[in-house]
Amino acid sequence: MKSDVSLDYQFTSSIEQVWNALTDSDTLAKWIWDNDFKPVVGHKFQFRTEPNEWWDGIVDSEVLEVNEPHKLSYTWLSAGESTTVTWTLKEGSDGTVHLHFDQTGFSEATKAQPGAIEGATYAWTQMGEQLEKVLAEL
Repeated sequence: MKSDVSLDYQFTSSIEQVWNALTDSDTLAKWIWDNDFKPVVGHKFQFRTEPNEWWDGIVDSEVLEVNEPHKLSYTWLSAGESTTVTWTLKEGSDGTVHLHFDQTGFSEATKAQPGAIEGATYAWTQMGEQLEKVLAEL
Protein backbone atom coordinates (compact mmCIF):
# COMPACT_ATOMS: atom_id res chain seq x y z
CA MET A 1 0.00 0.00 0.00
CA LYS A 2 1.32 3.42 -0.94
CA SER A 3 1.81 5.74 2.00
CA ASP A 4 -0.52 8.69 2.23
CA VAL A 5 2.05 10.62 4.26
CA SER A 6 5.73 9.73 3.96
CA LEU A 7 8.51 11.74 5.62
CA ASP A 8 12.20 11.26 6.28
CA TYR A 9 14.22 12.69 9.14
CA GLN A 10 17.91 12.47 9.96
CA PHE A 11 19.35 12.83 13.44
CA THR A 12 22.85 12.80 14.88
CA SER A 13 21.54 11.22 18.10
CA SER A 14 22.14 7.52 18.67
CA ILE A 15 19.60 5.00 17.39
CA GLU A 16 18.87 4.13 21.04
CA GLN A 17 18.04 7.77 21.83
CA VAL A 18 15.74 8.07 18.82
CA TRP A 19 14.05 4.76 19.69
CA ASN A 20 13.56 5.98 23.26
CA ALA A 21 11.98 9.21 21.97
CA LEU A 22 9.50 7.08 19.99
CA THR A 23 8.70 4.62 22.76
CA ASP A 24 9.06 6.32 26.15
CA SER A 25 5.72 7.83 27.20
CA ASP A 26 7.26 10.83 28.97
CA THR A 27 9.55 11.64 26.05
CA LEU A 28 6.71 11.17 23.53
CA ALA A 29 4.68 13.73 25.47
CA LYS A 30 7.41 16.31 24.84
CA TRP A 31 7.08 16.15 21.06
CA ILE A 32 3.65 14.65 20.26
CA TRP A 33 1.05 14.79 23.06
CA ASP A 34 0.24 13.35 26.48
CA ASN A 35 -0.18 9.60 26.21
CA ASP A 36 -0.20 6.26 27.98
CA PHE A 37 1.95 4.49 25.39
CA LYS A 38 3.84 1.27 26.11
CA PRO A 39 5.94 -0.48 23.45
CA VAL A 40 4.03 -3.76 23.75
CA VAL A 41 2.19 -5.33 20.81
CA GLY A 42 -1.55 -5.20 21.48
CA HIS A 43 -1.30 -2.35 24.02
CA LYS A 44 -4.18 0.09 23.56
CA PHE A 45 -3.37 3.70 24.34
CA GLN A 46 -4.35 7.29 23.66
CA PHE A 47 -2.64 10.47 22.61
CA ARG A 48 -4.42 13.43 24.22
CA THR A 49 -4.21 17.15 23.56
CA GLU A 50 -6.44 20.18 23.94
CA PRO A 51 -9.74 19.73 22.11
CA ASN A 52 -11.01 22.37 19.75
CA GLU A 53 -14.29 23.10 17.99
CA TRP A 54 -13.54 20.51 15.26
CA TRP A 55 -11.88 17.72 17.23
CA ASP A 56 -12.03 16.15 20.72
CA GLY A 57 -8.22 16.06 21.06
CA ILE A 58 -8.05 12.27 21.43
CA VAL A 59 -6.30 9.72 19.22
CA ASP A 60 -7.06 6.09 20.04
CA SER A 61 -4.25 3.71 19.15
CA GLU A 62 -3.04 0.14 19.43
CA VAL A 63 0.55 -1.05 19.08
CA LEU A 64 0.87 -3.32 16.04
CA GLU A 65 4.62 -3.99 15.80
CA VAL A 66 7.67 -3.45 17.99
CA ASN A 67 11.06 -4.41 16.55
CA GLU A 68 13.52 -2.55 18.79
CA PRO A 69 15.29 -0.38 17.64
CA HIS A 70 14.29 -0.64 14.00
CA LYS A 71 10.52 -0.51 13.58
CA LEU A 72 7.46 0.66 15.47
CA SER A 73 3.89 0.64 14.18
CA TYR A 74 0.52 1.55 15.69
CA THR A 75 -2.99 2.48 14.67
CA TRP A 76 -4.09 6.11 14.70
CA LEU A 77 -7.87 6.45 15.07
CA SER A 78 -9.15 10.00 15.26
CA ALA A 79 -12.24 11.85 14.09
CA GLY A 80 -13.61 8.68 12.53
CA GLU A 81 -10.47 8.09 10.44
CA SER A 82 -8.38 4.97 11.06
CA THR A 83 -4.81 4.94 9.76
CA THR A 84 -1.55 3.18 10.55
CA VAL A 85 1.61 4.99 11.63
CA THR A 86 4.95 3.26 11.04
CA TRP A 87 8.38 4.46 12.11
CA THR A 88 11.45 2.77 10.59
CA LEU A 89 14.93 3.51 11.94
CA LYS A 90 18.23 2.80 10.20
CA GLU A 91 21.71 3.71 11.38
CA GLY A 92 23.99 5.07 8.69
CA SER A 93 27.67 4.19 8.44
CA ASP A 94 28.47 7.69 9.74
CA GLY A 95 26.32 7.13 12.84
CA THR A 96 23.46 9.26 11.54
CA VAL A 97 20.02 7.85 12.29
CA HIS A 98 17.61 7.83 9.37
CA LEU A 99 14.03 7.86 10.61
CA HIS A 100 11.32 7.14 8.06
CA PHE A 101 7.66 7.88 8.81
CA ASP A 102 4.64 6.47 6.97
CA GLN A 103 0.96 7.02 7.62
CA THR A 104 -1.29 4.80 5.54
CA GLY A 105 -4.97 3.99 5.25
CA PHE A 106 -6.70 7.34 4.87
CA SER A 107 -10.17 6.86 3.42
CA GLU A 108 -10.90 7.95 -0.13
CA ALA A 109 -13.32 10.52 1.32
CA THR A 110 -10.54 12.06 3.39
CA LYS A 111 -8.11 11.99 0.47
CA ALA A 112 -10.72 13.84 -1.59
CA GLN A 113 -11.01 16.65 0.97
CA PRO A 114 -8.89 19.60 -0.13
CA GLY A 115 -5.85 19.94 2.09
CA ALA A 116 -6.48 16.84 4.26
CA ILE A 117 -3.30 14.93 3.38
CA GLU A 118 -1.32 18.19 3.21
CA GLY A 119 -2.59 19.02 6.70
CA ALA A 120 -1.46 15.65 8.05
CA THR A 121 1.93 16.08 6.35
CA TYR A 122 2.29 19.55 7.86
CA ALA A 123 1.38 18.30 11.35
CA TRP A 124 3.89 15.41 11.21
CA THR A 125 6.56 17.75 9.84
CA GLN A 126 5.98 20.04 12.85
CA MET A 127 6.15 17.05 15.21
CA GLY A 128 9.41 15.96 13.57
CA GLU A 129 10.86 19.40 14.25
CA GLN A 130 9.79 19.06 17.89
CA LEU A 131 11.39 15.61 18.02
CA GLU A 132 14.65 17.11 16.77
CA LYS A 133 14.56 19.68 19.60
CA VAL A 134 13.83 16.97 22.19
CA LEU A 135 16.72 14.84 20.91
CA ALA A 136 19.05 17.85 21.07
CA GLU A 137 18.24 18.15 24.79
CA LEU A 138 19.16 14.52 25.58
